Formats: sequence, C-alpha cells, structure tokens
Amino acid sequence: MAEDTEDPVEVTAADAGAPEAGAPEPGAEPASWGGEDDPGAERILNQDEIDSLLGFDLSEEESGERTGIRAIINSALVSYERLPMLEIVFDRLVRLMTTSLRNFTSDNVEVSLDNISSIRFGDYLNSIPLPAILSVFRAEELNNYGLLTVDSNLIYSIVDVLLGGRRGTAAMRIEGRPYTTIERVLVQRMVEVVLADAREAFEPLTPVNFTLDRLETNPRFAAIARPANAAILVKLRIDMEDRGGRIELLLPYATLEPIRKMLLQQFMGEKFGRDNIWEGHLATELWTTNLDVRAVLDEQQVGLKSVLEMKVGDTLMLNATPDSLIELRAGVIPLTRGRMGRRNAHIAVRVEAPLTPHARQAVQRTI
Repeated sequence: MAEDTEDPVEVTAADAGAPEAGAPEPGAEPASWGGEDDPGAERILNQDEIDSLLGFDLSEEESGERTGIRAIINSALVSYERLPMLEIVFDRLVRLMTTSLRNFTSDNVEVSLDNISSIRFGDYLNSIPLPAILSVFRAEELNNYGLLTVDSNLIYSIVDVLLGGRRGTAAMRIEGRPYTTIERVLVQRMVEVVLADAREAFEPLTPVNFTLDRLETNPRFAAIARPANAAILVKLRIDMEDRGGRIELLLPYATLEPIRKMLLQQFMGEKFGRDNIWEGHLATELWTTNLDVRAVLDEQQVGLKSVLEMKVGDTLMLNATPDSLIELRAGVIPLTRGRMGRRNAHIAVRVEAPLTPHARQAVQRTI
C-alpha cells in the first residue's frame, strides 16, 4: 500500500517534466527564498510588496487613504483634536457668504464648503498653487493672525464680474504677469466682505473682529506661524454660473487656543455637565450666608511665661486709644477698618475705609 501511494507522486512529477531543484523555468521569475519546503530561510519581498508595506503604491487621487508605514507617519504628524463647534461656525459662514457675495457682485453666487482638515503650516505654504493672492488678517480679540488665500481663477472671475464682463463667457487668464493695482483693490474688497462674514459667523460663539493686515503674492512673505505648527484649513468653493474659484481659510491652532473650550462644545451653550439650577441655588445661598466678623482693637505678642503668671486683677496695657482705628476681620482675612463707638445700648464700629483688595479677591474666589 505504501508503494501504491508513493509511486503516482514520483511518476507524475517525472512525466510533467518538472525542472531540477534550483533550475528556474525559461522566462519565469526566480523562485523566492524560504518557501514552504525551506521554513528556515528568509523570504525576499519584491518591489510591489515593499511599496505596499511602506504605503507608496497609491496614486495621487488616493493619497487621502494611505496605508502602511507612511500612513502611520502622516497620522502622527497631522493628527489633532476635532473641534465640533468650528464646523457649525463655518457652515454659518457659507450661508452668510452666499448672501453677501450675491450683493457684492450682483450675480448668482453659490458658496459651498469642500472640507475642513488639519495641516502643518509649512506644508500648506508649499502646496499653494501660484499665482494667488494671500491675505493676512488679524483676529483682534484672539491676538493672533490668520491667512485667506484666493486662487487665480476666482481673482479673474471677480475682476470680470465687477468690471461688467458678460455672462456665459469664461474669464480670460493672462499668465506670467503680476496682478495689477485694480485687480488687487477689487480682491481686497471681496476679502473684506468675507472677513466681515467671518466675524458675524463667530458672533454667537464669541466676539472676534477680523481686520485685514496686508496682501501678499509670495507665500514666504505670508508666514504667520512656524512651519511645524498645526493649523485648521477650510476650503470654500465659489461658483458664479460658468465662473468661479476657491477661497482657502487657514487658522493656526495658536489663534484658536483662547476659545478652544468653546470650540470643543457639541452645541451652542453647552456647559459640559454643569447644572444651571444648582449654580443659581448655590449663589443665592452664598449671598445669604452668615459670616462671623471680629473687631480687633489691638494685638500684642506676650511670652508664654507671662501668660501663665497672669492673675485676677492684672492689667494688660494696649497700644491703642479710644480714637484708634479698629480692624475688622473674617477669620484671618482683614476686611476693612473703622472707629469704635456706641449706638443706643450697643458698642458699634463705623466703617472708615473700603474693602481691602485681598478680601475682595477672596470673596470673588469663593463665589
């Protein structure tokens, strides 16, 4: 039975004309090392497998979905926290820009939000398609800067629309020359309209006034952050029938840092679990709380031996007169000063000075 089982295997291999071990077939790729017959040998990867492992075998269109080691590197470099409220702000900005640009151009304008992403500032400057106009603006309340980029297609379209170009004809583009003064002025007017809409979009969240600082055509002169700093990139598409272009709004994370807690909210006015009813009740009870106040006429340091030797009838001399100011204290916190007197049958103190800054700060911290 053993011979019947082994003979067909040997005959089939010989009849099929299998080449000797180690001899590759003509036109076939060399056998890789370390097959199933040789588990101890190392297997050599071919170029396709190496590219797939490193994540370099994807086309440019699929660059947003990288795999392998390259995906790990990219995710470590541009992985930042998500700001839900910022998406609501920019959705509001799109609606405001649709209305304001229609009034600005007297044309049918449609504004759409392409995407919101995180990017390093240096990578963004290197990716700006030139020629373009870069508008550096300042966020006054946030005490930092932002960047608004207008591409060449939108520049020529805005100039064509504002100067009376006929509908149904694409804007003419003349490459290889700098932008004229008229083109820069018209783009500046449009940028000011967009910044006014951005201020109104942020208004329900926090008052932020965006003011135009300067216009640049060279990305090197529009550096508002370090190349490795993280930033939020918002891409807006503006369509005017057969004309249009893109506006890209870049806000560094350093600019948004003062309002980061507001941008982390899921909806407007979120309190992160705080109970408004309990806060109001606590504040009411604090204002009606009784506080023990001591009137200190004088203080002296006396030795322990003298205190232990005190007897009934001993006199303790104070460094104060009936007209001396008395200090009012709440615990160890000095509140104010006053003068001692009498009102009806009670000893009273008349306040002669305002509340001390230390006491005011302590009360505010308590509230």
